[in-house]
Amino acid sequence: MTQTGVLTADAVSVDYPLPATWPWQAAGRLRAVHEASLTLHAGQTLGLVGESGCGKSSLARALTGLAPVTGGQVLLDGQPMRFDTSARARALRADVQMIFQDPLASLDPRMTVAQIVAEPLAILRPDISRAARRQRVVQMLERVGLTQAQMGRYPHEFSGGQCQRVGIARALVVEPRVLICDEPVSALDVSIQARILALLGELQRETNIAILFIAHDLAVVRQISDRVRVMYLGAPMEEAAAGELFDQPRHPYTKALLSAVPRPELAAERARQRIRLNSELPSPANPPSGCVFRTRCPWARPDCAREVPDWRRLGGSYVACHHAEAIDSTPPAPASG
Repeated sequence: MTQTGVLTADAVSVDYPLPATWPWQAAGRLRAVHEASLTLHAGQTLGLVGESGCGKSSLARALTGLAPVTGGQVLLDGQPMRFDTSARARALRADVQMIFQDPLASLDPRMTVAQIVAEPLAILRPDISRAARRQRVVQMLERVGLTQAQMGRYPHEFSGGQCQRVGIARALVVEPRVLICDEPVSALDVSIQARILALLGELQRETNIAILFIAHDLAVVRQISDRVRVMYLGAPMEEAAAGELFDQPRHPYTKALLSAVPRPELAAERARQRIRLNSELPSPANPPSGCVFRTRCPWARPDCAREVPDWRRLGGSYVACHHAEAIDSTPPAPASG
């Protein structure tokens, strides 16, 4: 399988303005993503996990130009991505497409399925003739399991799984090299999830597309991903090959996430040791000093408040933790009182 780096986030930050509470106060900033760096490889899937509010969707939108990049840059084949309206920018943006979480809300209810899937071709591939455009739409809809007879229908006439297939067809019709999937199966039932995941895997094998797959369901992430990255409060905590991260997590936050996953076997479920985090997720508008996870980490030490941990290699993983080597799998006893 090809290991070429296609899309790179180089120290990307995403900030959102916050209105001042009082007229005499200065407006604030909410940092949703802080200097995130990652590389998507052709033919591989990078899973991205973390709690709600950790910046996963903001990073995904920054990679596609839907959220402002306030620091760092996004690179395609080593060249900076442009998100303006120039012809060159349109050509680059055709290489990076996105599938959204809510299949029905992401489709225009006033347009037929044929119009929805053809629209990206009209905008991003204006050199293609109308006849060739229609032929490609028919082929792509059939590829995702829909028929030519359904092309004249509107989104409300389809089930959630069928709408998500339309969304996949719309994203892939321009033949992108990178696909950003922002929780594409979370709104679907289990049987439809399996079909969508199988479809994405089959399309990746055929086209060698690079995929960023965002999800809360860790079982789904393990099934589809080659590598997995864990995010917390806009910063990376750990990244490793999927098997290694799930079998030997290094970061305390990764350990806590995996400890919360129910086990199908009764004996394993009874033996499961849940790592309970100390408090709620802090506000991204006022993150903790040093390691952003320290206020909830059962293993936190005084130096965690003073220094931001380096992103470093530990075994087969990359981890941002001062004391990852000293952390075992047994959760520490909760503090008394």
